[in-house]
Amino acid sequence: MREAKAREAVEQAARAALDKKAADLVLLDMQPVASFTDYFLLCTGFSARQVQAISDSVEEQLARRGVLPAHSEGYQVGDWVLLDYVDFVVHIFSPRARSFYDIERLWRRAARLPPPADSQPHTRSED
Repeated sequence: MREAKAREAVEQAARAALDKKAADLVLLDMQPVASFTDYFLLCTGFSARQVQAISDSVEEQLARRGVLPAHSEGYQVGDWVLLDYVDFVVHIFSPRARSFYDIERLWRRAARLPPPADSQPHTRSED
């Protein structure tokens, strides 16, 4: 996938996650700090069912564009779902898993990118 298409697809994934009320969405530009992917998309769901619904939404929206994950894991448990699209990786966490794995700290050198312009991020305080 070319850079522009990868950015467009990860932004579509962000919109799909936000459609299911994903919270604390973070988009990291991994290109300067990692060679295995271009972007990380991180978000939180507040129950296993919501984590799974966010995952379903991301997969469905991207599949409509012909973009399929190369690998996925964690769906059955619903604590941390990882969707690997090669050029970007979507991480959907429960609050406990997000705090425990602290991906933002591990990859703190990666630049945070703004969410897609046509999306409204959801935070827990908005409930």
